[in-house]
Amino acid sequence: MEGADYEVLSVREQLFHERVRECIISTLLFVTLYIFCHIALTRFKKPAEFTTVDEEDATVNKIALELCTFTLAVALGAVLLLPFSIIGNEVLLSLPRNYYIQWLNGSLIHGLWNLVFLFSNLSLIFLMPFAYFFTESEGFAGSRKGVLARVYETVVMLMLLTLLVLGMVWVASAIVDNNKASRESLYDFWEYYLPYLYSFISFLGVLLLLVCTPLGLARMFSVTGKLLVKPRLLEDLEEQLHCSAFEEAALTRRICNPTSCWLPLDMELLHRQVLALQTQRVLLEKRRKASAWQRNLGYPLAMLCLLVLTGLSVLIVAIHILELLIDEAAMPRGMQDASLGQVSFSKLGSFGAVIQVVLIFYLMVSSVVGFYSSPLFRGLRPRWHDTAMTQIIGNCVCLLVLSSALPVFSRTLGLTRFDLLGDFGRFNWLGNFYIVFLYNAAFAGLTTLCLVKTFTAAVRAELIRAFGLDRLPLPVSGFPRVSKKTQHQ
Repeated sequence: MEGADYEVLSVREQLFHERVRECIISTLLFVTLYIFCHIALTRFKKPAEFTTVDEEDATVNKIALELCTFTLAVALGAVLLLPFSIIGNEVLLSLPRNYYIQWLNGSLIHGLWNLVFLFSNLSLIFLMPFAYFFTESEGFAGSRKGVLARVYETVVMLMLLTLLVLGMVWVASAIVDNNKASRESLYDFWEYYLPYLYSFISFLGVLLLLVCTPLGLARMFSVTGKLLVKPRLLEDLEEQLHCSAFEEAALTRRICNPTSCWLPLDMELLHRQVLALQTQRVLLEKRRKASAWQRNLGYPLAMLCLLVLTGLSVLIVAIHILELLIDEAAMPRGMQDASLGQVSFSKLGSFGAVIQVVLIFYLMVSSVVGFYSSPLFRGLRPRWHDTAMTQIIGNCVCLLVLSSALPVFSRTLGLTRFDLLGDFGRFNWLGNFYIVFLYNAAFAGLTTLCLVKTFTAAVRAELIRAFGLDRLPLPVSGFPRVSKKTQHQ
């Protein structure tokens, strides 16, 4: 009997140590993400909002910035969640009994998925609304001014918003599923309300990814072209440098002689334009000093890699569409038991897992590029050391919605066979064949359409510029005709 009690105690002690180890690892990972996100946000925040004469406003902005940092860290954790799980499974499959990776197990992976789901709900439903109302609050009329008065007003506004959202969810659920069991389940806040609300938010995020990702895949070519040095056939840096120098000289002359022009001049705007031209000229000088390898090899290789990754993404989605018609197992589903290290989730083994991870990151970057390139969200784009606090809050909310929908997005498109863990697999719409099939078909169609239109237009425009056809007085399809006034200038 004593031996049995000893074995039970040893098992409990082992489980306790495993839980402590998982908590330490999760905390270290989150602290690392938090520090990285804090450094990133301090590069974009507006310094004037944190060094104002009013210490109360500065304190409120600092608290809101910390909440935004927490939210952005959760968003980054959601992006890394699926790649970390895929790589962890391949590591356990390749080194099953290695002593140095005993900390990596299914329990840790499952715990990370649950933590990301919990913190995503907390950030979207409580922290970000609190941060926004906190920055906009001034305290109730007649109350003593201070941070505490703002906290009281923010809590009241948040409670009213919570009641409004819960009521809307109750009405929506009653309309969709009008039965007694459904209405009674609404009284369970933690087990039904939050998953139901997060399922709706995740569905909106997946739809947003459906729109932004094809647009971003098409924009990636032009964005990469601006960052890299193009070959001399496609870019004339000498002409750009001369134009920049002439424009800077003209603006400097107008600043030095403001009385020579009979129109009123905005000196501050002119100074900003001069600084922008100087920065552009410095960048052009660096691009001109690039080596021949960077100029003639870097740009074509980057374009080729983007084309291969985009084509591979569309090909995988097309194959997944055929699998949906043939095999029911291709449907996305949840997995409650994270049994890792038993079988590879790619038919190509570790190489296929690496390709899956690269594609997931590539599509996430493309979705962010497409999000900030869309006309609806272009004004939300953060600016270096010139982003208001409310704009930072909006960016954090949008990035969290996109990143938290990334695992569902990747599994729905068939980019990976890794099933969704925890509450991520409890979304009801994942089991609807028509929604999943139409989503895959829409993604493949929109991506192909955007690529064909953008790629052919970009190649045609670059060739026209390279051969100087844009300067001829000939009407070229898809290219604006140069006026005589511009030619004389």
